[in-house]
Amino acid sequence: MAHSKNNPILEGFSGKIGNLVVKQYPNGKIVITKLPDMSSVKHSKLQSIYQNKFAEAVKYARAAKRDPLKRAAFEKVLKDGQDVYHAALSSFLQKSITESRQMKVSTAADTPSTELPE
Repeated sequence: MAHSKNNPILEGFSGKIGNLVVKQYPNGKIVITKLPDMSSVKHSKLQSIYQNKFAEAVKYARAAKRDPLKRAAFEKVLKDGQDVYHAALSSFLQKSITESRQMKVSTAADTPSTELPE
């Protein structure tokens, strides 16, 4: 893994180049690392549930960012340093957790649940 700080050649660049990943951090540090091999990773059922829920949240946040009405609504409740995308993402996930908890309460105690834990 290579580290760089304030490199003018890589300034503003992040993402994937071939099998390398370039990540820039707010402190100006740039990290270049090999793309991880995830082909042999087997996700648990709960991990798959979380990944699917997060994918739904990302889809919602992207749509909210493009929709002028939703965008305006989220702009009214932004916290310092937060943008519309992250506010929508947070809102979706918080609502999802609340719904999950309500379903958990209404589900019989002896019935296994695949819902998100508290």
